[in-house]
Amino acid sequence: GGNSTAYQPLHYPGYGNLCKKVSADRTRGHIVIYDDALVKIDAQARIIKNLYDNGAAQVVLIGPEKAGFTLGFREYGSSVVQEPAAVGRKLKDYSKYPDSAAQVFFKDTQIGVGQSPTVAYFSSRGPSRGNPRIVKPDILAPGLNILAAATESPDRGPFRFKSGTSMAVPHISGVVALLKSLHPDWSPAAIKSALMTTAYNIDSAGGVIGDMSTSDASTPFARGAGHIDPNSAVDPGLVYDAGTEDYINFLCALGYTAKQVAVFGSSISCSKRAGDTVGDHNYPAFSVVFATNKMAVVRQRRVVRNVGGDARATYRAKVTAPDGVLVTVSPETLRFSATQKTQGYAVTFAREIGASVTEKYTFGSIEWSDGEHTVTSPIAITWPASQVAVAEM
Repeated sequence: GGNSTAYQPLHYPGYGNLCKKVSADRTRGHIVIYDDALVKIDAQARIIKNLYDNGAAQVVLIGPEKAGFTLGFREYGSSVVQEPAAVGRKLKDYSKYPDSAAQVFFKDTQIGVGQSPTVAYFSSRGPSRGNPRIVKPDILAPGLNILAAATESPDRGPFRFKSGTSMAVPHISGVVALLKSLHPDWSPAAIKSALMTTAYNIDSAGGVIGDMSTSDASTPFARGAGHIDPNSAVDPGLVYDAGTEDYINFLCALGYTAKQVAVFGSSISCSKRAGDTVGDHNYPAFSVVFATNKMAVVRQRRVVRNVGGDARATYRAKVTAPDGVLVTVSPETLRFSATQKTQGYAVTFAREIGASVTEKYTFGSIEWSDGEHTVTSPIAITWPASQVAVAEM
């Protein structure tokens, strides 16, 4: 295989053919379109090599349908044009014309050719099955087609494109290490809070970060609080901190037994921890579950600590309410001083009377700002299935 410059006829042998049975006269001098068989990379490489051995001018590999616009690069040891399923559909349709032709040439590396970031189809999605009152995922980090160091082999160099959580985690770990070196006194929860409340949700084209699996805008159940913004996380303004006792309260609220909780070394039993609910965990996002049609109001509490450069600071709340919900923050203004570094507040989520919500989930946000820092938390509302069903009729 190599760079073709002249126009070559296109041939698509059909889905599932694996290009093993393509007749030589339809291969020789043709650009052959072939669906990613999702087989092991070595098997895929053999199929592609076989096409070139039979005289193919170029091979175009189409990504799996479930991946939508996601394209995970892989190396096959031959020249291969790789396109996502969404582009592949157009190519396959065009190849049906008897005189369809195309040319393939290398245009050097192009940067900024698509909207970014976007959520890859394989990225984990919420809501959390184990605990729907905590928004999951937490955050996005780069994890698609990351050029990474790899063990050398005879047919591959020391670098390879890799995708997945295995690539996103080192991005986050590196940022966490840098934050910890700048703020040695910050707890894991404070660092997580700084990352989440300063994350961004707007892509390079000025719209909400997209979801490659749907080609629509993503929701907090796909992007969490947004995409990490390491420089902003250095100075988040406020943090939602939590220590061991907060997590034990959280486990108690989830219904863990005294014996299970004792493993964490706490001498206080769950029965003595009155009034704690899962929704009150000091987490930088809000997830409200209206479990039944009778549930009308949910209240959640939070505590924030001022870590900004100025001990005297005043933050005001700005709410973007999810559809079907009235959101009230109390107090709406938080004042910090040298002696008052932490402040608590409560958020009330009340179902709007007569509001017809047709979606199972609706989303919004709470933003605290002192004019210099913006501390943002996503809100996710889960509606009872019966209400959604009624609304859809």
